[in-house]
Amino acid sequence: QVQLVESGGGLVQPGGSLRLSCAVSGNIFFFRISSLGWYRQTPGKQRESVATITSAENTNYADSVKGRFTISRDNAKKTVSLQMDSLKPEDTAVYYCNLNRPGIDSWGQGTQVTVSA
Repeated sequence: QVQLVESGGGLVQPGGSLRLSCAVSGNIFFFRISSLGWYRQTPGKQRESVATITSAENTNYADSVKGRFTISRDNAKKTVSLQMDSLKPEDTAVYYCNLNRPGIDSWGQGTQVTVSA
């Protein structure tokens, strides 16, 4: 069973930066063939995609974060990260890490990001 553990959330002022990391357990081969992503959710709203990265390292970003967030993966360490710069109050949410490949769709427990003065 795959487990994902997020870290790096917290409270930051508008305009600040945070870096989220997600450590993934399991076989390194299966990690390498998986797509990874970061999603976020606020109370009363559906979970939305923030950024995704494929096994070929093709990336995709929500329009609201393009130019501010960067997703990356380290296959040797089995981690996926999200560098968040120029943070805005509307980025406040619980951020979830996701791993996806045929037959598996796994989520972390989430980490809170709060952007406030």
